[in-house]
Amino acid sequence: MGRVFLAIMLMLTGITAMAQQQQAVDAAEFDKDIQQPGVQVFDVRTAGEFSTGHLPHALQADYTKKEEFKDRVQYLDKKKPVYIYCLSGGRSAAAAKWMRENGFANVVELDGGINAWKRAGKQLEGVAEKKPQLSVADYNKAVQAKGYVLTDVGAAWCPPCKQMEPVLEKFFQKHPQVKKVAVDGGNDQDVMKSVEATKLPTFIFYKDGKEVARKQGVMELAELEKLAGL
Repeated sequence: MGRVFLAIMLMLTGITAMAQQQQAVDAAEFDKDIQQPGVQVFDVRTAGEFSTGHLPHALQADYTKKEEFKDRVQYLDKKKPVYIYCLSGGRSAAAAKWMRENGFANVVELDGGINAWKRAGKQLEGVAEKKPQLSVADYNKAVQAKGYVLTDVGAAWCPPCKQMEPVLEKFFQKHPQVKKVAVDGGNDQDVMKSVEATKLPTFIFYKDGKEVARKQGVMELAELEKLAGL
């Protein structure tokens, strides 16, 4: 009896594991599912591919850049569903496998990727949103203000940047005298090079036009305040 029970349990475990490894749905199902609250949409293409059009509310990390991918994926919630895609399905399948093996409970792939999404006649966001870069001259002028200036180098599609949004909101509510300068990490490449910001998010404090502190990554409010001596 014990052996029969053990065999059944092993069979069920195997079926469950197989089901977890084969969670891929077509564009219609994917589109319907990502409209549910709490779903995280994850694009694992390159930043260049992402800028040509992406799914609604998508976060991005380049799976081919292992350090970037692992850094950004840690800011996704492992307990909430992650709907993942790439161009045709290869990279997202590999990324989904890694995520399942590293504690993500529910990872669903877009079968066929963006190519299948387009074939199904579905629209992408960000296709016609290309905007002029913030010039280095305009950036330098902005940070020359008297008093404190905080430069936020980030992007709406960057997972750790999203995590910092409520922290920044509290910071500027508490310190309204600090001027904010936003640098779009997906667009303002010239400024990023000029300030040597290589990762998102990067925060740079200026006082009376001179840089006094900087740090990359996610912080608590107290740490952000301490960074500038506020």
